[in-house]
Amino acid sequence: MKSATLRLVLLVSCCHAMVHVYELSFASVEQLVGTDFGVGTDVTGWLGTCLRLPFGLCAILAGWLADRFGAKRLLLVYLVGASGAALMAWWTPNLGLLFLAMFSLGVFASVYHPAGVGLISHETTAENRPMALGYHGIFGSAGIAAGPFLAALVLATGASWRQYYLVLAVPGVLLAVLLAMRLSHEHGNSAASHPNNSPTREEAPARWDCYALLMFSAMLSGFVYAAVLTFLPRYLGGSGLDLGGILDRFLHLAGLGGRTISPVSVGNFLTGIVLMLGIFGQYTSGRIARPATLEPLMAFAFFATAPCLLWMGFAGGLSRVLAAALFAPFFFMHQPLFNSLVAKYVPRRRRSLAYGLSFTVGFGVGSTGSAFAGGTESNLATYGTLSALTFLVGCLCLLLWHRSRRRLGSGL
Repeated sequence: MKSATLRLVLLVSCCHAMVHVYELSFASVEQLVGTDFGVGTDVTGWLGTCLRLPFGLCAILAGWLADRFGAKRLLLVYLVGASGAALMAWWTPNLGLLFLAMFSLGVFASVYHPAGVGLISHETTAENRPMALGYHGIFGSAGIAAGPFLAALVLATGASWRQYYLVLAVPGVLLAVLLAMRLSHEHGNSAASHPNNSPTREEAPARWDCYALLMFSAMLSGFVYAAVLTFLPRYLGGSGLDLGGILDRFLHLAGLGGRTISPVSVGNFLTGIVLMLGIFGQYTSGRIARPATLEPLMAFAFFATAPCLLWMGFAGGLSRVLAAALFAPFFFMHQPLFNSLVAKYVPRRRRSLAYGLSFTVGFGVGSTGSAFAGGTESNLATYGTLSALTFLVGCLCLLLWHRSRRRLGSGL
């Protein structure tokens, strides 16, 4: 990979990390919001869905806009808009406006994936794309893990959940300034900002039947993603693991000694640790994947995830942390593979739109997983269902592998 391409990948990947901090911001304070407004998980589950639904559904429009106007402008719109929505969540005085703030945050955050992933796919080849998307996924997993860590640290200072959203507005603005300066300087005249003007370096025949199967798998995996991550801090906070001494020492080193460690902070710290393990899955799949092995590797990722979810349904105490720690690397290893498959099945000129549709299905339709998990009474019912859905996705990946091999065998 050329150094200029690597710099672009890393810069865009920083935006990827930030979008997942925004995406998981509500999950990190869900319990505090419920307590503040006197509502249960049936309402907070819908608040989570209110953020996730536009996060997915608006991605298809963002993909169309990225194909038409270029990714750089869309990435700036995402950063500035998401920061503004975070400020709105900080200011909101009632539950109704909080629903509006979460919806706005979801709308602006939806811009990132079709613009950012589309930009990377245009600037890489079939051979180095899995590795580039692996780096991209590593930053995403770091952002997913950093969200709960940041929430735990901010809340441990005695700040409210509203002040946490005020803090989140700051890095978004700073990253927007950095992106405007660096991307304009290094790639202002390149095809990266206007992918439709770039020369065609590869153009395999479109495989729309495979893409349709991939979209169905995206819907199911997105459902699992939303269901698990929305309530993961609450789930891990119920493990009973005593982190008081460790966190006390950590806060003392940070100059915050004497603070009370709440169960919410413990759950967020554990969630951050668990989700950080997703980096290993992202790196491994990006490192070993090749164009011919994308489908079977993705099938393996989902088949390995299914028993971890089932264990989460039974687990109690420390076993909850262990089960979730196994879930993270296996589940997240599918993401570089999935994004590489979209580029494999779809022509270059339609990639941003295709990514937009895939994230609409995965994050939009899949967002109902939050409401499902919030409305299901037992962990066994919740995680048992999610385990079955994950196994089904693994079967769909095997079907994709079969169809892809048959296409190659027929010379199509």
